[in-house]
Amino acid sequence: MKTTALHSTHVALGAKMVPFAGYDMPVSYEGVNIEHETVRNSVGVFDVSHMGEFLIEGPKALELIQKVTSNDASKLVVGKAQYSCFPNENGGIVDDLIVYRIKDETYLLVVNASNIEKDWEHISKYNKDIGAEMRNISDDYSLLAIQGPKAVEAMQSLSSIDLASIKFYNFVVGDFAGIEHVIISATGYTGSGGFEIYCKNSEVQQVWDQVLEAGASFGIKPIGLAARDTLRLEMGYCLYGNDIDDTTSPFEAGLGWITKFTKEFVNSSVLAKEKEEGPKRKLVAFELNERGIPRNGYAIFDEEGNEIGKVTSGTMSPSLSKGIGLGYVTTELSKVDSKIHIQIRKSKVPATVVKLPFYKPQ
Repeated sequence: MKTTALHSTHVALGAKMVPFAGYDMPVSYEGVNIEHETVRNSVGVFDVSHMGEFLIEGPKALELIQKVTSNDASKLVVGKAQYSCFPNENGGIVDDLIVYRIKDETYLLVVNASNIEKDWEHISKYNKDIGAEMRNISDDYSLLAIQGPKAVEAMQSLSSIDLASIKFYNFVVGDFAGIEHVIISATGYTGSGGFEIYCKNSEVQQVWDQVLEAGASFGIKPIGLAARDTLRLEMGYCLYGNDIDDTTSPFEAGLGWITKFTKEFVNSSVLAKEKEEGPKRKLVAFELNERGIPRNGYAIFDEEGNEIGKVTSGTMSPSLSKGIGLGYVTTELSKVDSKIHIQIRKSKVPATVVKLPFYKPQ
């Protein structure tokens, strides 16, 4: 079991630790609802150092990224980030990721922890004919997510950079918490604003301590993976391994907006055809009309009792106090206000397809 550089800190804080993507990770400290509300209303800090980081460099860097990702990375200027995915050869998704343009010929790819080896092999396969410089720096870098509506105000004392001026999906490389050359990125997985901070493992304890100190008067708390999941689900953000995987296409998953046919990429001709014809199933968001908690793997039925799909993610929404979820259904029943049923134990609980996000931040 791998550990992050802050492992002993989480244990000392009394975090409940669980295995996740090959790492021993904090799932909660005080409890998912308290931590969820902290991020929605003030500010919280997550250790997400299990995520993977690849550097793609040199004159062939962009060519490789254009080949293996679905979005158009040629639109990136230095200081901008882009959400994308790696299509596979069968119409599915190898992983979803964020691409950062650090310098003219230097890109940082941030991938999911459970897919680090798989992603590296996938990119390397296509790099044989291209020849970009690739470095896997996952084991050397840490990542903290400082999230919530008070994140900018709470963290401004730690940096000479005007944090409020960093627009969504933009980043700067600068000073933070007494460390030079930190990536401060206006990205996150919660929908409540804030930053993600990339630094070396040897620096992250100092950053963590100063973040908690600077945020103390704003009510900052450490946040675990359980609240990270409820926060992202309220926004309808996909989780790899649940809502997207090697068998789900970007168009089924509602990720057509990151699939650009301005270039050729892995399996682009097949995906272009799917876009034209339309997928046979779609990932939808739904709310339960009665009490219950939908969970991954629960069957979804139409009103006639025919099974039409499966729940991919589900929870009791802390913000809305109702059962919410994502799942694949036939395209005919993917329209907003469609009536479906979720099999929860022996009951088929009525639900309604809704528009994302479930929760709209204030």
